[in-house]
Amino acid sequence: MTSTQTNDPTIREHVQAWQNLNVDQQLALFWFIYKEMGSSITPAAPGASTVSPEIAEGLFNQVKELSHEQQLQVQRDLINKVDTQLSRQYGSLGDTTKLLFWYRLSQGMDNGTIIPIPADYELPSEAKPLFGKIQLLEFEQQITLFRDYVSPLGAEASAVGI
Repeated sequence: MTSTQTNDPTIREHVQAWQNLNVDQQLALFWFIYKEMGSSITPAAPGASTVSPEIAEGLFNQVKELSHEQQLQVQRDLINKVDTQLSRQYGSLGDTTKLLFWYRLSQGMDNGTIIPIPADYELPSEAKPLFGKIQLLEFEQQITLFRDYVSPLGAEASAVGI
């Protein structure tokens, strides 16, 4: 599985820069993007999925039922591609459904059902330049970037009974 699907060198560069951040910096960047650009992503994310949004919602609901510490660990596991049941379920989703799942996590963080980022938390200095570059991208480029970032996360779905 490749780390990006687009041939756009700007998107590939941004995805690589994002992946070069440590796990918690990657999660923080995603949160800040949601907070800053949520109004433009909001109309695109739920309607963009070609599959039923219930699939992303089902995985989100599994995460929502966990303790805040476990919720954070699930997100870290997805980024680190740790082989867990939730990570394999995520890995079997289509790219747009994965994007919708992260959007739902951000909404959950916003309303307190998913572990929130502390109110006084500031985006790490290592992530600020990339955040600024992402804000300058066209909307379609932003969505492509987000899809290319979330696509390789999670674990490969394993074959059962072989």
